Amino acid sequence: MGYYRAGFEVVGIDIVLQPRYPFEFHQADALEYLAEHGHEFDAIHASPPCQAYTLAGQQWRAEGQAYPDMIATTRELLLSIGKPYVIENVPSAPLINPTILNGLFFGMNVRRTRLFETSFHIPFILLPKEGASHSKMGRPPKKDDPIVPVGHFSNIPRARREMGCEWMNGKGLTQAIPPAYTEWIGARLMEGLR
Repeated sequence: MGYYRAGFEVVGIDIVLQPRYPFEFHQADALEYLAEHGHEFDAIHASPPCQAYTLAGQQWRAEGQAYPDMIATTRELLLSIGKPYVIENVPSAPLINPTILNGLFFGMNVRRTRLFETSFHIPFILLPKEGASHSKMGRPPKKDDPIVPVGHFSNIPRARREMGCEWMNGKGLTQAIPPAYTEWIGARLMEGLR
């Protein structure tokens, strides 16, 4: 949605069907689709699975579940295509010189820090520091608590409003980047394409 608001025609690709996705969608392995069709696009945004790096995934990794590092493979493919690109992921992901965005930067009461590696210039920004979180998993957030959309969180309608993702269900919100983030990145990308 953010890229759409920044002026792009958006096409989504995922191996899992996304019935709530509001734009053209192709159900396919994203890397296979990218290898075959990447040259057809003006720019590419990739969000490799984050489970190999996320704090929430620590418990799964401790139980022996392995998650592949898809970032290096994705970057290699994007570089071979030669189009402007963005790779998005969680704070501990091995991205190169990423721009860091959070909800507070956009005036949102949402805990969703994300990294964006870009092949184009992004101006340096000073990110506002989030204060301590008093949210507890499974407990409905108090009025002023930030929304922390991970796992089985409470108050999906409020999370939709805070994140600007009114069309999503709870599971979608746990994986979502607020559109304000990609609209901001997309505006910088659009400037570079002009």
